[in-house]
Amino acid sequence: MFTDILTKTYYANTIGAYMLAFVLIIASVVLARVVYWVIGHVVKRFTRKTKNRLDDILVDMLEEPVVFAIVIMGIWFSLKLLHTSETAQTVISTAYYILIVFDVAWFVSRILDALIRRYVEPMVMHSKSKLDDQLLPIIQKGMKIALWILALLIALNNAGYNVGAVLASLGIGGIAFAMAAKDTIANLFGSFTIFVDKPFTVGERVLLSGHDGFVREIGVRSTRLETLNGRMVTLPNSQVANECIENISSEPSRKMTLDLGLTYDTSHERMQQAMDILQEIAADNENLEERVVTAFTAFNDFALNIRFIYYIRKGQSVFGVQTQVNLEILRRFNEAGLEFAFPTQTIYTIPVDAGVAQ
Repeated sequence: MFTDILTKTYYANTIGAYMLAFVLIIASVVLARVVYWVIGHVVKRFTRKTKNRLDDILVDMLEEPVVFAIVIMGIWFSLKLLHTSETAQTVISTAYYILIVFDVAWFVSRILDALIRRYVEPMVMHSKSKLDDQLLPIIQKGMKIALWILALLIALNNAGYNVGAVLASLGIGGIAFAMAAKDTIANLFGSFTIFVDKPFTVGERVLLSGHDGFVREIGVRSTRLETLNGRMVTLPNSQVANECIENISSEPSRKMTLDLGLTYDTSHERMQQAMDILQEIAADNENLEERVVTAFTAFNDFALNIRFIYYIRKGQSVFGVQTQVNLEILRRFNEAGLEFAFPTQTIYTIPVDAGVAQ
């Protein structure tokens, strides 16, 4: 009875053939899982004992592509056992070759990323020049794009397509493609402009399009800023190339302007004493530059105004030095008896004559 069921034919194949194909597919998935476990628990344990890190990288990057390849081959071999039309066989073979080529490209892409992270990025980080920091992401993405384009051409060639004719048709449609991809092309030229003009480099703090932050990546299409709030902002390079860019990191020092108001009963000698104290505070602080400006600038509504301009040296903490200076001003002015002014009003009341009606 069971034998009769297995010998029944549907679409030119017996039930037994379908079941065998299904069992082989399940077996290929199980085999893939076994290979994945062996690589993760046996092969990796062996490679960790070697001094060379390259074998660890190769094995780690090989895991998923190998598993994927085993599943693809299992499905392809199972389907080849079935009797199908020539068209179906052609489609199956084409899909198999394309998937295998892309699986190899996936493996090579993972290897490239791992080698760059392990060997190239540490060299770039320890180099004094910031040009390589800017070029590395562009070169890395360019290599990956070239790799996948090559994989696509090889896959099309193995699938039986005339690659030369495909490239020729792409040339004919190049104008239409350029019109459709004009924003992408503009971003590419924008990245080239940024690379040539160098208005900033990776790691510098800039003010760009209303965003104040640090440049984390300059890519082929866009530039990424990490704002002071810790948020990542992505800006198209075409926009960046046409914006007014303020490079905060390039400033030689940070200018600080402080207005101090003293009470109106302060004598001119005491005003001069206050300005002398400010000069001494700046001279004693090693985090400040020598150029300092103090001036009696205005008779304000409630105070006599002294303007104090000083410059914090590059590389110093702006808020930290500013706090030091302000605390020292408060201490020295209190010791000298110099009083800070605050808004006050004097109200004069006129007594009302008792004989006048209220």
